[in-house]
Amino acid sequence: MDTPEIFDRAARRLRRDRAQPHFAEHDFLRAAMLDGIAERLDSVTRSFESVLDLGCHDGSFMATPGATIARVDAGARFAAAAGGIQVDEDQPAFADGSFDLIVSAGVLDSVNDLPGALALARRALRPDGLFLAAFTGAGSLTTLRAALREAEGDRPAARIHPQIDVRSAGDLLVRAGFALPVADVETLTVRYAGLGRLLDDLRGMGASNVLRDRRPLRRDTLARLAQAFADRADNDGRTTERFETIYLTGWAPAPSQPQPARRGSATASLAAALKPSGG
Repeated sequence: MDTPEIFDRAARRLRRDRAQPHFAEHDFLRAAMLDGIAERLDSVTRSFESVLDLGCHDGSFMATPGATIARVDAGARFAAAAGGIQVDEDQPAFADGSFDLIVSAGVLDSVNDLPGALALARRALRPDGLFLAAFTGAGSLTTLRAALREAEGDRPAARIHPQIDVRSAGDLLVRAGFALPVADVETLTVRYAGLGRLLDDLRGMGASNVLRDRRPLRRDTLARLAQAFADRADNDGRTTERFETIYLTGWAPAPSQPQPARRGSATASLAAALKPSGG
């Protein structure tokens, strides 16, 4: 039996197509994610020849010199502009072992089948291939969430996507079969002059509401929301919003990788280690 889908695939594609023409005006969050991915990639000593940019947006990710980059995006306009193909991240598109590096920035938080997407990425990697991803996670948009609760009262509608925390994200890496998994989180804060600027950014990123059961905001609710957001402003008249970025690092298993010690293989016992020294 198929798992019910949380996100409206058609709406997600349409939002991304609408965002494509002016994405450069709202790309600060993905730019920060790519910087974080680049820092993690810099710590890797090996080179990569075949790279997949999974959720490519404007194709701004650049890999090591000489690498061949395949780009895919759920939005047809992003994919076409980047010279890639249109495909959802949780649907098969490549043969097993096609790449030695897969990078994904800013899309996995709105994928219907995230465990499936991670499993597909692991299968598309060659042995000892690297997977690096970044996406918004739990703790993001806390100010907007609080303002929505205030504006809608006791029966708020679902308007912000469910968010995964860093520990669960790490568990999903393990479940997908990645070796040496690492999950960590970084915080980015942005100060907004008003609610409209935040909503413009979310639309411009292609990150507005694509839940299947979404409902439009009524005009009176939107007015209360704008006021609740403004009430949280600082002395400069700006309201702080927070974006929590989860970074995932994992490797396709290979015999050459460090292996955990076999249980019972230790040469000294814990009791001996804790025994007082001397006479």
